Amino acid sequence: MSLKIAFLGTPNFSVPALREVHKTFGVNTVFSQPPKKSNRGMKNTKSPVHIAAEELNIDVRTPVKFNEDFDFFKKENFNVAIVSAYGQIISDLFLNLSNCLFINIHASILPKWRGAAPIQRSLMNMDQETGISIMKIKKELDSGPVLLSKSIPLSIYSKGGEIEEQLSYLGSELIIESLNQIQSKKYNFIEQDHSKATYAKKIVKEDEMIDWNLSAEEVIAKIHALNPRPGSFFEYQNTQLKVFKCELEKNHSGKPGEVILDQGRMIICCKSNSINVLEIQRSGKKKQQINEFLLGFKS
Repeated sequence: MSLKIAFLGTPNFSVPALREVHKTFGVNTVFSQPPKKSNRGMKNTKSPVHIAAEELNIDVRTPVKFNEDFDFFKKENFNVAIVSAYGQIISDLFLNLSNCLFINIHASILPKWRGAAPIQRSLMNMDQETGISIMKIKKELDSGPVLLSKSIPLSIYSKGGEIEEQLSYLGSELIIESLNQIQSKKYNFIEQDHSKATYAKKIVKEDEMIDWNLSAEEVIAKIHALNPRPGSFFEYQNTQLKVFKCELEKNHSGKPGEVILDQGRMIICCKSNSINVLEIQRSGKKKQQINEFLLGFKS
């Protein structure tokens, strides 16, 4: 069985999968979000997947709404469509096509953390593992049966950006394994246990604010979950500060939110234990190691 493949993706997370699928099977058409106006010069900026597709000489289409390309999609007779953080809902118009299997590369072990921000939510929840699931797309959000999944370990020191990169390469491996099974017609999708589903809501501004009434372990997990984007912040001396890296501190205690400056260190007390800040950023400035930051902050 030969595969005619459409690839739907947008951010950096999806690029390793695109490259591996094209190298192994060939991708016929890539769909990505339309170029966006950049802040500087208001130039159109193509998505990472769009750029990678052009480097690979793959035809790229960027409909504002995916439904706009239905006639083209149907005419091309794709038999597999791979979706990886595309950024648009796939409507029944496409899912009802009898000749095309829509599969998704999802960054969690389903049914846990369906939705928009599975990596950050799993880290903020202090999960011991996360992973990749290759699932068949259904109308209900991330509810389709799973073909393959694989997990990786997590800790409160796991950083969101690093885990995202790790999962992007794991996803590229699993999608190749999945396509091999599909091509040989030796595959089996297994229904999720919907009673165990949890949902990863999009990260909003309120999530970025550090709550010192949590335990130090919870604060550390949250700070690292939002590293490098969007970062976690708190207010100190009428200044908004973002913390990107920290460690557990058990030798200092105080009221939640109390800041202790101790020999070039910034210790901040939590409900239980404290954190030792290692990397910080003042609003509008570059990230700094804490000793460098404190020298400038005092002056």
